[in-house]
Parts: sequence; C-alpha cells; structure tokens
Amino acid sequence: MAGTGDTWLIYNGASGSHDDAGLQQLAAALSDAGHAPAKVIDCKNGTPGAQEVNAAGLGLVVVHGGDGTISRTLAGLEGFGGAVLPLPGGTFNLLAREIFGERDPLEIVALLRDGRLSASRRMCIRGEGVLALAELLAGPGAKWADVREGLRDSNLGEVIAKGWDAAATSAVGPMVELAEPQAGRAEGYAGIRFCPRAAGMTIDGYGAEGLGDYVQQGIAILKRDFREGPHDELGQAPTVVCRSLEGEPIPLMVDGERSEGKPELTFSLDTFDCDLLGPADGR
Repeated sequence: MAGTGDTWLIYNGASGSHDDAGLQQLAAALSDAGHAPAKVIDCKNGTPGAQEVNAAGLGLVVVHGGDGTISRTLAGLEGFGGAVLPLPGGTFNLLAREIFGERDPLEIVALLRDGRLSASRRMCIRGEGVLALAELLAGPGAKWADVREGLRDSNLGEVIAKGWDAAATSAVGPMVELAEPQAGRAEGYAGIRFCPRAAGMTIDGYGAEGLGDYVQQGIAILKRDFREGPHDELGQAPTVVCRSLEGEPIPLMVDGERSEGKPELTFSLDTFDCDLLGPADGR
C-alpha cells in the first residue's frame, strides 16, 4: 500500500484521450480514496525524478497516460521510496492492462479507496539505453509503433499509409535472429518479442508473413493486435542477444514506443527499483 506522504498526479495533456473534465473526476476520486493530489503535473512540462519526489516526502505518485508517458515517468522514478500507481490513459496501455486488466482509471482508484491494492517490485528488461516494463519488440516489425501514432492522433489516412509501410518493411527486413540462446528460424524474424517474467524473459518470434497479414484487411488494423498472430515460442532466458542478419541498426518498440539500437543488442532481466501498486489479490 502507498505510504503516508503526499500524492502527486501526473498526466499527459497532449494525449488524444485526455479531457479536463475526466482529469477533475480522477482528482476527485483520488481525494475520496484519501489521496488528494497535492500537485497536478502535465508531463509536457517535464516529470519529476526520484530525487525530487523523495525530497518532497511523497507517499504516492499517480501517473495517468499512455505507454510513453508511463514508461518515461517510471524510468525517472527508480529509487523513489513511495509507490507509483499507473493508470491507463492512452491507446494500448500495455503496462496498465497487464497489471489491472481492462479496468478503467476510476475503477482502479476505487480499489485504492477500498484498500485492495498492494505494492510490489516488478521484473523489467534492461539493455543499452533500454528499460522495458511490459514488453520489448526487436526487428523491422517494430515499425508498427509508427502505426500506433496514427491511432493516437485518430488520423485514419496516416494509419493506413504507415500500416502499409510497416507491412512492407516487416516483409523485406533486415530480419533479426536470436543469437543467444540460439533458437528459432535460421532466416530470422521480423520481430522478436520479449516480456519480463519472474522465471526469465519469455521470447516469441514473429515472422514477416504474420506481421504482413496484420495490415492486409486495411481498416481491420484498427482492431487487431499482432501479439495474437502466429508466432514461434522460443522459450525463456535471463539474458539474450539479438543480431541483425544484415548488420543494420535494429528497430525497437519498447513498451509500445519506437526507438533504435545497434546491429547487436544484449538484454537482461532485472528488478525495477520502485514499488508499483496492483491488485492485492493478483486479479
């Protein structure tokens, strides 16, 4: 459970799902739960780091936003002595959905009010310049994150254009192989997905044909998720090495956000150094 210090609420005013009335509702619900926000911060003006929130004596930081907002904010809060409550407020909300399922922010705050949340340390994936709390996708299929931007902005034309581009890129490479532990197809994958779990990172390989099929139905990309598509289960490991088969920089999708890495990348399982709140009963 969160500590006894003040609560700060961080939100993303630039998010397509943000509205002032909803933010006021959320602040009122937090007040009703005994955690009235002492400060409300729009992340466009920057987000506080662990040193600042510790100096302020906070017990709880609530982050309401999409994958990028939550991921960037949490990265800066490692070492915070209180707890963080991530609330879904974006397009896909990977981490929030993994922790809370399909609950909306007000339902989650109701759990806080009823004393049904508990704090825990989550596993994460680390690499050079990379911190992933929900998932990491390495390979040309990571260009699907560009499609997500169109979804976020509700720009249908851009979504379809970027979708076709992502499908084409996924189909022609350069493909990425799982070099250590050696597993999977010799020709590599359009995307290798890693998820942090207590026993190790789970590893799944997605072929070019699966990611390409994702866009073949055009408008259906608004409703489909490549994670549900055909893939190879490549086991679990505490440390992995990915390698581009053509020596090209590897596109990445880290907790849903796009970045790029070197032609060979090492990722390791670790514990995230900050308490996150989740359902006390695990459901």
